[in-house]
Amino acid sequence: MLRKKRLHVMLVLGARPQIIKSAQLIHLAKKNSEIEFDLVHTGQHYDYEMSKVFFDELKLPDAIANLEVGSGTHAWQTAQIMIRLEKITKFKKPDLIIVPGDTNSTLAGALVATKQNIPIAHMEAGARSYDMSMPEEVNRRLTDHCSSLLFTPTANCTKNLLKEGIDKDRIFQTGDTMYDMVLQQLPKVRKNIIIRELGLVSKTYALITIHRPENVDDSRNLRSITNSMMQLENITFVFPVHPRTKKQLRKINVYSKLLEKSHIKVIEPLGYHEILKLIQNAKVVLTDSGGIQKEAFWLHTACITLRENTEWIETVHLKVNQLAGADTKKIMEAVNRVDEKGETLRKEPKKLPNLFGEGQASQKVLDAILQYQ
Repeated sequence: MLRKKRLHVMLVLGARPQIIKSAQLIHLAKKNSEIEFDLVHTGQHYDYEMSKVFFDELKLPDAIANLEVGSGTHAWQTAQIMIRLEKITKFKKPDLIIVPGDTNSTLAGALVATKQNIPIAHMEAGARSYDMSMPEEVNRRLTDHCSSLLFTPTANCTKNLLKEGIDKDRIFQTGDTMYDMVLQQLPKVRKNIIIRELGLVSKTYALITIHRPENVDDSRNLRSITNSMMQLENITFVFPVHPRTKKQLRKINVYSKLLEKSHIKVIEPLGYHEILKLIQNAKVVLTDSGGIQKEAFWLHTACITLRENTEWIETVHLKVNQLAGADTKKIMEAVNRVDEKGETLRKEPKKLPNLFGEGQASQKVLDAILQYQ
């Protein structure tokens, strides 16, 4: 049955992972004649390297608005997004608002929609670390319970929602939209020359990323993680430094010490193809990012998570992801464990089932949205 009018969909995003999660859906929606599509960028990641570069790489259309919120406390940032977004939603009157992931932009978009009785579709619903001290955990739980359509990337995420009493008719297990992008972009990733530019040898280095508040804003945790890097002199570390991380490293007088270490390459934030290339060719990835944990799994690279828990517990159960927290000793032991297992850790993931779908998640999300009445 043909729809009387086009479905007016607004997608709200503001951070690197959200851009990647949404990219394929944006392309599909823009091509679909049944959808009127608006994209709003909150400006949560205000640095060009952290946001605009991904729009360019993934050939995404410009947003109809950039709220230019920038950095701030969680309360201030969420409130500012809500105040500025509300003006746009009242003017544009979308039929449905899509929010991906678990950032402050996600929660702000969901709350604005809820207050105006606009249905919400949450992409990457049901992910749980069960650690309410994490802002992301608060954001995704509240967003899930506001949402009319919940798109889960794994069976475990679906199970989490059912346990919380969410109606099964609102849940759609689509697979992971980030996996769609990894598969689509692999040809470009293979051609990327970042390995050569940095003078690296494949499978001999570690990639490390740190950006979560519990690691960056806690000087003890930040020192502990960087101490492990400085002590592990038998492996080269590639360290793309998030702007806020750099600020904190300078504050605790560690940044200059990292620069002095010949086995640590401190570099600027990277583009999407560059980071995937480095993940794919690393011996091991150390990260507190949920997205990079999954990308490491898909690209068959061992992962050490610099957190006490993870929303992607599936990767831990499959023994390709180790939880080390911010403990220097645990991090060093985890890296040495990867060293001991050598190539077996690269070969084993290739034999494992991919619990995140077949790479058609974005199309499944779009199909469910079009069926929504």
